[in-house]
Amino acid sequence: MPEPVPEAKPAEDAPPADGGSEADDDAEKNATGQENQSTSLSGLFVEKPPESVVAVAGSDVTFVAKVDSSALTRKPTMKWLKGKWLDLGSKAGKHMQFKETYDRNTKIYTYEMKIIKVVVGDAGGYRCEVTVKDKCDSSTFEITVEAAHQEDQADILSAFKRADAGEDDGDLDFSALLKAAKKKKKPQKEEPEIDVWELLKSAHPSEYEKIAFQYGITDLRGMLKRLKKMKEVQKHSEAFLKRLESCYSVEKGKKIVMSCEVLDPNVQVKWLKNGQEIKPSAKYVMEAIGNVRTLTINKANLSDDAAYECVVGDDKCATEVYVKEPPITITKLMDDYHVVVGERVEFEIEVSEEGAHVMWYFEDQEIIKDKDSSKYRFKKDGKKHTLIIQEATLDDAGMYHAWTNGGHTKGELEVEEKELEVLQDIADLTVRATDQAMFKCEVSDDKVTGKWFKDGVEVLPSERIKMTHIGRFHRLIIDNVKPEDAGDYTFVPDGYALSLSAKLNFLEIKIDYVPRQDPPKIHLDTTGNMVSQNTIIVVAGNKLRLDVEITGEPAPTVVWSKGDEPITATEGRVKVESRKDLSCFVIEGAERGDEGNYSICVTNPAGEDKAVLFIKIVDVPDPPENVKCTGVGEDCATIVWEPPKFDGGAPIKGYLMERKKKGSSRWTKLNFDVYESTTYEAKRMIEGVLYEMRVFAVNSIGLSQPSLNSKPFMPIAPTSEPTRLMVHDVTDSTCTLRWLAPEKIGAGGLDGYVIEYCKEGDTEWVAANTDLCEKQGYVVRGLPVGEKINFRVVAVNIAGRSPPATLSQPVTIREVVEYPKIRLPRELRTKYIRKVGEKINLTIPFQGKPHPVASWFKDGQPVDPKMVNVRTTNVDSILFIRSAEREHSGKYELVLKIENMEDRASIDIRIIEKPGPPLNVRVTDVWGFNAALEWEPPKDDGNCEITGYTIQKADMKTKEWFTVYEHNRRTNCTVSDLIMGNEYMFRVYSENLCGLSEEPRFSKNTAVIAKTGLEQKQTSYKEKDMACAPKFTQPLVDRSVVAGYSTAISCSVRGFPKPKIVWMKNRMIIGEDPKFLMQNNQGVLTLNIRKPGTFDAGKYSCMAVNDLGQDEVECKLDVRVATDPDKK
Repeated sequence: MPEPVPEAKPAEDAPPADGGSEADDDAEKNATGQENQSTSLSGLFVEKPPESVVAVAGSDVTFVAKVDSSALTRKPTMKWLKGKWLDLGSKAGKHMQFKETYDRNTKIYTYEMKIIKVVVGDAGGYRCEVTVKDKCDSSTFEITVEAAHQEDQADILSAFKRADAGEDDGDLDFSALLKAAKKKKKPQKEEPEIDVWELLKSAHPSEYEKIAFQYGITDLRGMLKRLKKMKEVQKHSEAFLKRLESCYSVEKGKKIVMSCEVLDPNVQVKWLKNGQEIKPSAKYVMEAIGNVRTLTINKANLSDDAAYECVVGDDKCATEVYVKEPPITITKLMDDYHVVVGERVEFEIEVSEEGAHVMWYFEDQEIIKDKDSSKYRFKKDGKKHTLIIQEATLDDAGMYHAWTNGGHTKGELEVEEKELEVLQDIADLTVRATDQAMFKCEVSDDKVTGKWFKDGVEVLPSERIKMTHIGRFHRLIIDNVKPEDAGDYTFVPDGYALSLSAKLNFLEIKIDYVPRQDPPKIHLDTTGNMVSQNTIIVVAGNKLRLDVEITGEPAPTVVWSKGDEPITATEGRVKVESRKDLSCFVIEGAERGDEGNYSICVTNPAGEDKAVLFIKIVDVPDPPENVKCTGVGEDCATIVWEPPKFDGGAPIKGYLMERKKKGSSRWTKLNFDVYESTTYEAKRMIEGVLYEMRVFAVNSIGLSQPSLNSKPFMPIAPTSEPTRLMVHDVTDSTCTLRWLAPEKIGAGGLDGYVIEYCKEGDTEWVAANTDLCEKQGYVVRGLPVGEKINFRVVAVNIAGRSPPATLSQPVTIREVVEYPKIRLPRELRTKYIRKVGEKINLTIPFQGKPHPVASWFKDGQPVDPKMVNVRTTNVDSILFIRSAEREHSGKYELVLKIENMEDRASIDIRIIEKPGPPLNVRVTDVWGFNAALEWEPPKDDGNCEITGYTIQKADMKTKEWFTVYEHNRRTNCTVSDLIMGNEYMFRVYSENLCGLSEEPRFSKNTAVIAKTGLEQKQTSYKEKDMACAPKFTQPLVDRSVVAGYSTAISCSVRGFPKPKIVWMKNRMIIGEDPKFLMQNNQGVLTLNIRKPGTFDAGKYSCMAVNDLGQDEVECKLDVRVATDPDKK
């Protein structure tokens, strides 16, 4: 139990406590304005909260307490309590906030308790208690809550409005959480005001719920508690000596014991919970011990948080039990999200226990389930809790928090505008009559819909015109093309300011007269596909269909070739199709290997024609390579990578980056606009968390596959500089430095320190240690004598070197001569006494520079190393004796020398043991009932002063020894109260600090106490007649027993002389039957029947007989057969 600190005198000019915040002037005036006088200070407190504070409902109030820790060895612990036991630390939340700060200069801890929007239920007595090791101090104060000034007359029901239904930080007086909802009165009909308290007072309890519903009371229990207090009139209890405490507090899962004392120790009590009687069980244990009545609740849970009553007749006493939940920790933290508008977001966490209460916040606003159900959804799955945003908007961007009563985590949501990327544009087409025309485009979002237009007019589907949307591809197909289908076609995605256009050219077939001998001619038209002369670009995976018109008479022969290899296949992925006057070259699903020079050669008897084409296959690029982290900071990291080996045939436009926490499967986008450089600095990261990165390459075709994940890296920062660097010692070639750890270490930890030095005036620093120094001290060796040297220390961790801690001025390397000085401990300045056989270990610290030489002497002679062990270091000398003997006693002297200077210290050591017995013990005189003894001190006093003697006597008849005197300091004594006619002998023990001597010394002669002429006159004694006839004081009692179970019948009898006992069954004497055991213990008679059967039933009687008469009692024994319940 901490020792209370005695109250100090009041301070004259102590500053008044802060009773509120600057944001609320009314609360300031009410909380502190009335307490202008200085608060009295006592014990550990430097400043206390004011004793009485008046606050306005709805305002904020702050209480401040300050503790001076300059004289304390450890950090003090502060508790804020309401009432007698309720710890407000478990109620921390939106309504109550606690803050702790520390000033390193003044060494003062400042503790603040802030109550947000004070309600009536906050009124009452409070206490702040500070404890540190074996000291404690406390200060009490009281809060009075007044209604707001702008209300003419405060309705008492306003105290019952729930201030924050989402907070689980109730107060001791839960009635403050209730309020009657005020209904708007119709102006045309004014109803008289109704006092709900009067209604409740006069109403029957069955009407309470109806009245509460009618007048908007949301917490009936708190209302009834308040009503009960209004009805109660304190009166003297006739049934209770000690009532229950006003309230009890218990942690969830723990045991709580409630007890009270009643006037009548035999009275029966009832225990009620919320008005319902409690039945005894393993959970609820009720005990009655004398006047004390106890109710024990085992393994309390939240359902046990209720009102309890102990009822004795018409009297009762009540209490409240508050069950505190243990702190719920968060085992899986929240991830960050980077999404676009309309995407679904799921913030998921895991907590330590199922069924825990989790509060979600967006920035500083709580997300309430009923209020925000249209935007947010809450999901619970065991220990997993999820906050779901169905469709994210720009307004949803920000920081989201999850709070439990024992943990907090946060995650950031970044929402970007939705951008649509065109992966494949539609191309111009040239088709002939009756052929099919197909426009195709690809966009980045497979959910985007759109419309097709021709010359600004929307195209509607028909039997000939079809529009399809499969995934990211949108197609417009026109069968049996007609001349009127020619025109400009446009695809417009819904919801985006974007359009894709292409032209449909109708190829008319003109029939002209030609001579029969017409050389072949290739009419190559690649409108829409040609990017340069004779070059066609095809996106990998797409289909290339090249229709080439051929003319010539007679019909020419067409040969397609890739390089020197002709292409003759008419089926497969790469094929050639021939029609009249038309040759079609088709590649299904273009691949990178299809890229190259292609030629078409047509021949007939009139000549030949040839055309060469270069088909270029473009694709998304390969993923970037060698993604790695080259540097980290406190919340950032630098990532570099190499461009992809293959750019897909199109220039790389830039890169997209994603990151995730290690162990998570959810990637967060870091940029939506392409990033052109191959070095990126990722920011807004959490220090101490492992991350992984990956990079995508982007060209005009699309997005590459992701790169391999980078090695995990952790954003960490170097520590701050070491503190309190100082010089501990200097010699001619060394300098000893000492310092303290950095104030800020961070998640990277601390690997060690590097000590550097340089001569005064130089700028080149030299490292004194090759390996990191893990201790907070180091000896720099090999320094030049007489030089002035600057020193600095740098802390090192995985993030690098910290800023250096440098000495304010250079150090001169020269040993300072210091006079030798022995620091003799206080207990060795007097005589040092030890018992024989004990261990002696004396440590004598000293100082001096250079290192002094220490020598030990005993009685002027150097100590014998065989008897005494001596070990000397640079700072102390140790004298050690493993087992002390009397010859070790003497005067020891330590001599400390430095050149011609010296210091001496003497220690007087005395080794003691038990003394020998005293000498010449004798009886010198005997008179009356007294004897006089004398003796001489012992020859061996055990090397210690004799502190006394113990004298014992013994009667020569019994030879039993009895102590007469202890600690007798004289060498003589007088033994009194001896018995006449007896002869006595005596013995004496010596005593010193070690105890009594091993052997006593017996007296040489004895003391005889002679008889005198006294006679004893015998008084006459008449013996009382105790004879009486037998009489049974306790009769036999009828019994019914189960067959097979041993039983016993008993009675009690008195009589003198001792009566003879006879047991009978059905008037037949029971003999030596082993089935029956008859016992008589001081008149209590017992007949034990071993495993009776049905034939043992009958009338049993007991008869007691002596010379003066007899008496008899009888009973009936019924034996019934046991029934098996399983056979029913």
